[in-house]
Amino acid sequence: MERRTFLQQGTLAGISALAFGGAQAAGKTANGTTTPAAEKTFNMNYAPHDGMFKNSAGDDFLDQIRFMHDQGFRSIEDNGMLKREPAMQEKIGNLLAKLGMQMGVFVIDSGDNWKVSLTTGKQEFVDTFLKTCKASLDTAKRCNAKWATVVPGFFERKLPIGVQTGNVIDALRRGAEILEPQGLVMVLEPLSDTPELFLRTADQTYEICRAVNSPSCKILYDIYHMQRNTGHLIPMMDMCWDEIAYIQIGDNPGRKEPGTGEINYKNIFKHLHEKGYKGVLGMEHGNSGQGKEGELAVIKAYRDSDNFL
Repeated sequence: MERRTFLQQGTLAGISALAFGGAQAAGKTANGTTTPAAEKTFNMNYAPHDGMFKNSAGDDFLDQIRFMHDQGFRSIEDNGMLKREPAMQEKIGNLLAKLGMQMGVFVIDSGDNWKVSLTTGKQEFVDTFLKTCKASLDTAKRCNAKWATVVPGFFERKLPIGVQTGNVIDALRRGAEILEPQGLVMVLEPLSDTPELFLRTADQTYEICRAVNSPSCKILYDIYHMQRNTGHLIPMMDMCWDEIAYIQIGDNPGRKEPGTGEINYKNIFKHLHEKGYKGVLGMEHGNSGQGKEGELAVIKAYRDSDNFL
């Protein structure tokens, strides 16, 4: 199957979710918190995460998802989904299906993401990675996930960069062989948290995806990290477009909601809309304000940035 066809099939649910709208009556969450009448859906498919609206909806993630839906969001993401109990994974998946919402990324985290690992070529790290890929298939089925984040770890300073790159490609090819039959796409995320991280830029990730040559190995383009590492956000996005399967959001500096930093998110969202992007945009950032007021400010920030038509 051609990689573009594979990717398009992975986002069909997102297209239908974006079309799902209509006002909902005000109601109450399980903990008694009143939810307002549903707002209209956004132009783009933004995905909040656990805790982002806990002051408005309560600590129960399921109630938070209901609140997100009422505010017009049609996707979520949950980095820690792999570590949730299987029963909770199923509850989340069932609720998303009932609400016409989509699951964004969770992280394929074997415990080696934040240390020297796949760059070394050592079998012990490859085995752990592949074991986690297999476990991720069950999680993805329960919550109907199509994408999962992969971080290759830190540099191995004792090896040339080309050898490290080859080691990472070899490991990712084997991971893709596990994920591809089920249609789960690992999205490689270049990061800016520390210079020790091997994967740093979109063009580096593009090269690796081309070498892995699988529809189950694509780029997670996190706009916050790319602004910190390289800038040149839209041109670099366009150059790497064929390998980008997922996008995340965070303003810089501060990694908070759009409008709190220097990134022109309204322009970026408009550009993505004009390109026909129908995928998820993960809201992987904190809230600049506190309590319910801070949460309402996040929603307003997205309404403002989404107002580009």
